[in-house]
Order: sequence, then C-alpha cells, then structure tokens
Amino acid sequence: MALAATAFNRSLWWGAAVLAGGLLIGISFLAIASGVETLAADRRPVLVLLKVTGRYALLGFLAYVMIARLRLPPIGLIAGASSFAVAAAFETVGIFRKKH
Repeated sequence: MALAATAFNRSLWWGAAVLAGGLLIGISFLAIASGVETLAADRRPVLVLLKVTGRYALLGFLAYVMIARLRLPPIGLIAGASSFAVAAAFETVGIFRKKH
C-alpha cells in the first residue's frame, strides 16, 4: 500500500505517511492489548486507567509530530491506519470463497 501511494502521488512522503499510519495503529493495538491484560490481572482499575490514558496521550503526541512537524500527509496516515482493516477484510473474503 505504501508503494502504491508513493507511485500514485510520485512522492516518498506519501509512502512514509502510509507506513507511519500503520505504525500508529500497531502501537494502538499493543496499548489496548496491554491494557486489557493488565486489567484482567490487576484489581486496581484506576492505575490501569491512568496507564491507558498515558498510552493514548503518547499516540496523540506521535500523530501530532507526524502531521505538524514531519509534515506527512494526513490522508496517508489514515490510509496506513486503515490498511490493517482492509487486509482483514480481504482475508475474510478469501476464507469465505474457499468454503463455498
């Protein structure tokens, strides 16, 4: 997807934006998974809430740096973040086609 964005827009910044969006969604997934595991293992939900809030503040800061400081295209970031959902949809369609 990053190669397609780079070729379509003729700019390496678009490919970098798609990769950065994928990085953001990967970090978000790890934050959610870690929060759920910690909540299941720990009986102090206030501490878990503070950890999850801190992780999302870090994600917001990373998105700010990518858009405002690195000047990556926001549409590229969105494309990168949605690429995981698109890949899962393609896999689901492939599974249903094999069964029928």
